[in-house]
Amino acid sequence: MCNNNQENNDCRCINEILTVINILQQNASCPDTCLDTCDRGFLGCSVTSVNCNTRPVMLYTCCGNGTPWTMPTTKGDTICTEPGENCSSAFRIEKLDGCCATFRVLAPNPDTEEASTYPYVATNSFFTMNLKCVCALRCLPDTYVCL
Repeated sequence: MCNNNQENNDCRCINEILTVINILQQNASCPDTCLDTCDRGFLGCSVTSVNCNTRPVMLYTCCGNGTPWTMPTTKGDTICTEPGENCSSAFRIEKLDGCCATFRVLAPNPDTEEASTYPYVATNSFFTMNLKCVCALRCLPDTYVCL
């Protein structure tokens, strides 16, 4: 997907799923239940779910050898090679424009008592990615993230 420049090299598959997630996050409503997939038509476990507003995702690039994409949780000069202190591989889609997607980096919740209910906190770290370089997307459980 990433390494060739053929005309069929587009980002429709990933883009369509991220579009669904972005719309759901903007509307944060919970209609009927269905399969627990990335493009499930509501946020949360069911219609009666607690207010979920985010479907966190992990991204895998074509040249990442099965390792999730990681980004710094701060705007400093941190270089990330794997998730850990000041780096995360959990993201929230914020904007889509064709094959360009802007993501917010989510950090693990430092409050250990809250972490089981709210596993992530929002950061002010953002990045824009060309979806043509994303070969896989993994959805994490829907949750509430204070933005």
